[in-house]
Amino acid sequence: MSSFSHLSPLSRRRMLAALALGAAGTGLAACGAPNGGGDASDGPVRDGFAQADLKIPAGYEDRTAVLFWAPWTGGAFEALSGMITEFNESQEDVVVVAESVGGYAELNQKFTAALQARAVPDIVCFPEMQWLQFYFSGALAPLDDYFDDEWSLDVYLQNYVAEGKADGKTYVVPFARSTPLFYFNKTRYLEAGLPEEGPSTWEDLAAFGPELAKIQVDGRPLAALAFTADDAWHGQADIWGFGGANANQDFAVTIADDPGLEWLEWQRKFIHEDKFGYLAQAAGTDFTSGISAGMRGSTASLTGTTAATEGVFEVGTAFMLAKEGQEKAVPTGGSGLSVVRGDSKDRQDAAAQFFRFLAQPEQSAIWHAATGYVPIVQAAAETSTVKDLVAKNPNYGVALAQLENARTADYTNWFQAAVTEISSAQTKVYGDGTSAEDALSAAATKLQDILDENREDIEAIAFEGWK
Repeated sequence: MSSFSHLSPLSRRRMLAALALGAAGTGLAACGAPNGGGDASDGPVRDGFAQADLKIPAGYEDRTAVLFWAPWTGGAFEALSGMITEFNESQEDVVVVAESVGGYAELNQKFTAALQARAVPDIVCFPEMQWLQFYFSGALAPLDDYFDDEWSLDVYLQNYVAEGKADGKTYVVPFARSTPLFYFNKTRYLEAGLPEEGPSTWEDLAAFGPELAKIQVDGRPLAALAFTADDAWHGQADIWGFGGANANQDFAVTIADDPGLEWLEWQRKFIHEDKFGYLAQAAGTDFTSGISAGMRGSTASLTGTTAATEGVFEVGTAFMLAKEGQEKAVPTGGSGLSVVRGDSKDRQDAAAQFFRFLAQPEQSAIWHAATGYVPIVQAAAETSTVKDLVAKNPNYGVALAQLENARTADYTNWFQAAVTEISSAQTKVYGDGTSAEDALSAAATKLQDILDENREDIEAIAFEGWK
């Protein structure tokens, strides 16, 4: 089965519009995805495309040049640049040139425009399942032919690998992967006489709230937790932690069933009646500035958050919370690496060679230590880099231990339109005090429409992560 021809034009448009981010995705869906030479079954190379403009560093002009549009800035891009330099100096045939395009939304927009212009990069890196829109447009090359005994999906953490496959082929290998994590101000916890390991359940956090509130910050009680307006990723862990789900594997939306109502009503009461939490404009900023004693963030924020609070307070981390007696689970997050299906098999081969380099345990460990993204290569956990890091800062050990609870998010979270609906429902509860029943019942209808419209397309992918 091909990645493109089995879908009707209307079905393709629905899939692309639902998965896309903002105007960029709408443009690709409305204008028609440029497949430029047939579907992916015709082979990895398609005529009519060219490499986007790039500046090759002096001394590397005679090599096969690979362009990587990277969705990171700051420390993460600096870490990537260092790894690229090491790769470029480790051999004499390939040079990788990375350009920071900002974030994932900017990459989505720029890559969509590049496909329309048929001047593309060689490597892209999209979050979670959002690469599927480009798979359906025939823009990505399969990677399986590059795998061998030394490099294959077997080297990665297995609860992340299925998310890079469609119709039995691999289009993404894990790289900058993460999970959500509960962050707390350990210094304030100890000041309040609370356990230094932080809360384990939502009931724990409710019990800690009054003690934290006795501490005044700028004349106000210290809040136990800052919520945000884009909490859908964290909300996936929350509803699982109350024994529910946003949707089941039969494409039925269940977010407004009893466990979902209990989850969000619990948080409404925690914020609006108990006054232990609040809706923040920027939870990370409030946490690092000491306004809130807790936040939920990505493991990829661990290195930066630790640096931002150094000398101010000690950061603690814990597993994402669950209701007492319920199992804990967290959604996978972050992104993986894809090769763009363009005009040059040589550049695709060179990109795969770079992916193989990044899959070395020590490289994975370096990336983890520099950013907080999980050491996605299994053997990286046994490197001295990771072991020394955990010994120095046990928070990294908490993040590693929580990986056994990581799993692919419910179908709702595969679609940006659905994620927006979930976040909107949460925000109504967090900010306005809307009842969970009102907020989730309204959202559930829209979520079901999205899943119904895209069910045929998703079933065609033959996702293996539920097995």
